[in-house]
Amino acid sequence: MHLNMKLAVIAAAVALAACGKKEEAMPAETAAAPAAAPAAAAPEGGVIKIGHVGPTSGAIAHLGKDNENGARMAIEELNAANLTINGAPAQFELLAEDDAADPKQGTAAAQKLVDAKVAGVIGHLNSGTTIPASQIYNDAGIPQISPSATNPKYTRQGYAGVFRMVADDVHLGGTLGKYAVESLKAKNVAVIDDRTAYGQGVADEFEKGVAAAGGTVVGREFTNDKATDFNAILTTLKAKKPDVIFFGGMDAVAGPMLKQMKQLGIEAKFMGGDGICSAQLPKLAGDGMADDQVYCAEAGGVEGEEKVGMEKFRADFKTKFGQEVQVYAPYVYDSVKVMANAMVAANSSDPVKYLPELKKTDYKGVTGTISFDEKGDIKNGALTLMTFRGGERTTLSVIR
Repeated sequence: MHLNMKLAVIAAAVALAACGKKEEAMPAETAAAPAAAPAAAAPEGGVIKIGHVGPTSGAIAHLGKDNENGARMAIEELNAANLTINGAPAQFELLAEDDAADPKQGTAAAQKLVDAKVAGVIGHLNSGTTIPASQIYNDAGIPQISPSATNPKYTRQGYAGVFRMVADDVHLGGTLGKYAVESLKAKNVAVIDDRTAYGQGVADEFEKGVAAAGGTVVGREFTNDKATDFNAILTTLKAKKPDVIFFGGMDAVAGPMLKQMKQLGIEAKFMGGDGICSAQLPKLAGDGMADDQVYCAEAGGVEGEEKVGMEKFRADFKTKFGQEVQVYAPYVYDSVKVMANAMVAANSSDPVKYLPELKKTDYKGVTGTISFDEKGDIKNGALTLMTFRGGERTTLSVIR
């Protein structure tokens, strides 16, 4: 039975019973082929180890735990479906590692998963950890699906086994830059980034989008992903009277930045990418966030009939874990299902055998229809433009 059908049967049964930097080392841009023989060939059937890596400690641990919970939810459902691979019962096991959003810890976690002979990896969350880790997985012949890394370099290294579940920074930053000028009517725009692979990358693309739409970038400032004091750079930008301030970075920094903007009397709109587009941002910003002040884009999105599946996932997730989806959990959940689906289709959890099926993926998940191009990027990737009202995210539109 096809995986989707099996999962549908299980879901029906349950329903009857119970009536989502410079400081970062970047790999060389040269293409590299995957290793000829993977170190992680898994048995056909039996216990199949799938790795997950995200920052479950540190300032954005709430995002990393969100991701890990998405993976755990998928693994539990796969095991409940009693799948078989090549005629043998398949039992999936999640090996979860913490990279603390640090590139060095990320590569150490990657090597640990390689040594544990995982059949595949879901992660990492940040571009700055995903990119260096990808070389380690590639050398070991282990497929990697990142649910959230948006820096274009990830899928442009020539690695055969890398896949991305969301639109990249070129789409994300460029769309937000255009939106700032055309929809928010910003003439003067200021840009801040946290010098990470993600933050700097999305800010660069945003700046290009502003210029292409006829806007003017009046200032560009830098901070880091652990900073808490932004008075100096905000004071500098205040003097330039921007209509919009864009921040390339994560919500843990964006929240305090919004508080300090209010203290300094800066009334500019605040924009950012998916890194700030979390359920936690209103809490982190406190009284620094007004309604319709913050605009962001989630690197993904569903519309029409697909919204039913996403809404159900979010409700089930909250019931299971007692909290709202932050951002990426649905993409992690679908990543695990896509990887397992490829194994079932290949009748093998050996990366050499299931990788061709992974490349041919055509899967209907809670995040929409999933298929990949020749680089491993999601085809027809969506962006969901959002603002915040009454402390809640409000969807403005879904753009492809």
